Amino acid sequence: MSNATQEEEFAGSPHPLVEAALFIAKEPLSYRRLAAAAGLPDATAARSAVAEINQRLDAEGRAFRVEEVAGGVQMLTRKAFATWVRRRPEIPSEHLLSQSMLETLAIIAYRQPIVRAEIEAIRGVNCDEILRQLLQRTLIRIAGRDEELGRPYLYETTRTFLQLFGLSSLDNLPKLQKIRAAEAEIAVRLHESAPQSDTGFLQPDE
Repeated sequence: MSNATQEEEFAGSPHPLVEAALFIAKEPLSYRRLAAAAGLPDATAARSAVAEINQRLDAEGRAFRVEEVAGGVQMLTRKAFATWVRRRPEIPSEHLLSQSMLETLAIIAYRQPIVRAEIEAIRGVNCDEILRQLLQRTLIRIAGRDEELGRPYLYETTRTFLQLFGLSSLDNLPKLQKIRAAEAEIAVRLHESAPQSDTGFLQPDE
C-alpha cells in the first residue's frame, strides 16, 4: 500500500497508530510506551493524541473511550455498557471477591506496606488464607520484610489491583476522611429516622 493510499485511508482519524496500539494492548500503556509504539516524539505528544481521540469519541457517542488506569491508558468500554458486556458469552466470567477479601484488600490499600499481624489486629480474625488468595490473584504482593522481631512479610497492592478497581494510582483511593464523614452522616440519619423508644414517662400536653 502506498503512503498516499494510507493517508487517504486515515484521513478521518488524526492518530490511527495511537488507536491501533491501544486497541491491541492487553494492559494499560504508559504514555511513554504509547509514544514509542505509535512513533510519536514523546509522552506529551501521546497525551495530546489521547485527549484528541477521546474528544472525538465523546462527540460521536461511541461505546468506548481511552481511560487512565494503573499508571497508564487503556481503551475501555463505557461504564454504561458494563452490565450488557458482562452478559456476553465471549466475555470470561468475573471472579468475585468475598467480603473478607475486600475488607483485607482495603486495609492493605490504605495502610501499605503492612504486616499480617496488623491486618489481623484490625479485622480481628486470622488472615492467612485470605492473603494467600489475594496473592494468587496478584492483587497484592510481598514488598519485603519488616524490621521488627521475626522480620514478618510486608504486603502491598499491585498494578492488577489498580486495574481491577479502575484506579490510575493509589492517590485516587477515596480519602479516609471522606469515608468517615459519610459514615458519620449515615449514622446520624439512621438515628434520626429510627422510632424513639418508649421511656415510660408521660409527655406534657402542648
